[in-house]
Amino acid sequence: MPKIQQAETKFLDGYTCSQAIFSTYCEQFNIDVRSALNLSCGFAAGMRMGKTCGAVSGAIMILGLAFSGPHSEQMEDREEVYTAVCEFTEKFIQKHGSTECKELLSVDISTEKGKQEATEQNLFHTLCPNFIKTSAELLESMLKGI
Repeated sequence: MPKIQQAETKFLDGYTCSQAIFSTYCEQFNIDVRSALNLSCGFAAGMRMGKTCGAVSGAIMILGLAFSGPHSEQMEDREEVYTAVCEFTEKFIQKHGSTECKELLSVDISTEKGKQEATEQNLFHTLCPNFIKTSAELLESMLKGI
């Protein structure tokens, strides 16, 4: 199954947005799936505050694995990942208008009222899969040749 479809399926099967993306690509970078799921679960729903979309956060973690140098504690080994993150976020914003969960969903899911609205409007099943798909598509494009 192609990775884009794997990520979408994982999300629809109950994985968080960040888990769906990160666990789909993690083994390519020698990270086991269980560790990937644990590491990425806290980034879901914009870190539970409606901030950066979990699908975006999961993708940025993968970009860090793909594009940082062997000494990422040093500035020169972070430049390529910073460029990749900027490219990714610019393309995501071009397609969806934002990377912020509460803006993407048009409700503030950091509140009980917002979570309830999102659930009642079925946003997690109608909108979120689009963000998973876009994140996976962008990763597929950016990871070619690595």
